[in-house]
Amino acid sequence: MRLSSTMENARLAVDDNPVATAQSELAQGRAHDAVRLLEGLLARGGGGLLARVTLVKALLAAGVKDKALALARESTQLSPDAAPAAAVLGEALLAAGHLPAAIGELQRSLRLDPELAGARYLLGCAWLEAGEMEKALDAFHAAGDDTAPDLAAKIHEAELARSRPRSDARYVRHLFDQFSADYDVRMLGQLAYSAPSILRQLAALLGVDSHRRHAILDLGCGTGLAGAAFQDLADVLHGVDLSPAMVARARARGIYDRLEVSDLEAAFAGAEPAYDLILAADTLVYLGDLANVFSGVAKSLLPAGLFLFTVEAAQGEDYELGPKRRWRHSEAYLRASAACANLDVAGLIACQPRSEAGNPVEGFAVALTPQSRASG
Repeated sequence: MRLSSTMENARLAVDDNPVATAQSELAQGRAHDAVRLLEGLLARGGGGLLARVTLVKALLAAGVKDKALALARESTQLSPDAAPAAAVLGEALLAAGHLPAAIGELQRSLRLDPELAGARYLLGCAWLEAGEMEKALDAFHAAGDDTAPDLAAKIHEAELARSRPRSDARYVRHLFDQFSADYDVRMLGQLAYSAPSILRQLAALLGVDSHRRHAILDLGCGTGLAGAAFQDLADVLHGVDLSPAMVARARARGIYDRLEVSDLEAAFAGAEPAYDLILAADTLVYLGDLANVFSGVAKSLLPAGLFLFTVEAAQGEDYELGPKRRWRHSEAYLRASAACANLDVAGLIACQPRSEAGNPVEGFAVALTPQSRASG
């Protein structure tokens, strides 16, 4: 039986240029067909770098991320100085969530070929996922209008995130995932971090009963330094942090009854009064506007509860973003925001919760309580 002319032409196209055919299949949303075609080509000993790069993209489009990443790594080993190989490895790393490595490979691809199509757009996507909005916008604007159909939407997303009165959650997660391995050594050694011990002292000054066990929530728990400082007071100790890597370190301490990977503001969804103490040691520096947090805390504290936290001190009357991308808050702002959330200031002291480049950072240690408790 003779093949129809359409089927025969399709077969000849595959035979003549299988990579082009696979690219066409991929463009039309038939990623699995492209995968089968290219895997067959490579199994027969055919195809070169372009076939491998296209296969990686097809595997990613088909949702086979692990296989795509393995093939991308193999392609860079075979062609270490080829910009397309570095770019597709960056793309596979990005899809797998390995942001630092993805950014490094995409930057390397652009050093090898500054005009490589699509690499700047992918680099912008990686910076966006890392919460680095300025760097994302620089890459997107350099990419060119014809790079990707959603380029304008990506630019809008980055500009919107940059304008919010808080650090982007993706930036905070990326930052602490990177620092998790040596966080304790860095904080306690290089940065003279003392926020947990300062909050413990403030709790003692306010008469927190060390002979009674309390329900405690540790916001931005990190590796568990604040939890460890309050562990002996805890009947129940819960922790919340944005960084999965930091939560893993906290879990290894074995002191928390429950740990959750969550955004700070989302942690209070559906909150009910449940905690005697809520802690936020060096956590609110990644938020400018504290209204949502204070409101959530007010709903979560028991009537005699305390919210103990540290912030860095602002020079003005409001809040401001410092040069290290950490938010600073004034005493006036803290008092006004607490009042709006039906919280009273039970204690507020000047302190130095950490250092930066060898210099103490000026801040406040604050205790807020539901208005029915504090006397003034």
